[in-house]
This record gives sequence, structure tokens and C-alpha cells, in this order.
Amino acid sequence: MSDTTWIIIWAAVIGALFVFLWRAGHLARLTTYVQQTREELRKCTWPTWEELKGSTVIVTVSIVLLGGFTILVDFVFTMLVRFIT
Repeated sequence: MSDTTWIIIWAAVIGALFVFLWRAGHLARLTTYVQQTREELRKCTWPTWEELKGSTVIVTVSIVLLGGFTILVDFVFTMLVRFIT
């Protein structure tokens, strides 16, 4: 089959899918969902640049401390297992 035939077949399949979704009401629900999501996002208060930088520093420090604690506990347990066996 030629490329033109495949394009026509795929266009027909996509068109039929679109018609099915439209008649089933899925597209209307998607439109409503997007509109409601945009309304909710307008109500949100977004952090300032300074608040965002401060939060990022806190999260980074927390991750480093938790990682260090995990390494330390792993090292201690490894030494205990080696000592016991």
C-alpha cells in the first residue's frame, strides 16, 4: 500500500475516534476539567523567589543530612556484622 493510503486510513481512524469521544461526552468533560483546573490555579498563591530559594536550601540540607545519617548507620551495622561473624 502506498503512503497516501496509510495516511487516509489513519486520518479516518483518528476522525472516527474523535467523533466517538465527542458523542460519548468525553471531550466536554475534558474541557470542563481543564477550565476548573485553570480556575483553581488562579486561586493559588505562589511563593516568591526568595521563599523558593529558602525552601530549596532547606530541602537540599535535609537530603544531605539524611544521606549522611544513612551512610553512618550502614557503616555501623556493617562493622557490627563483621565483628559478630
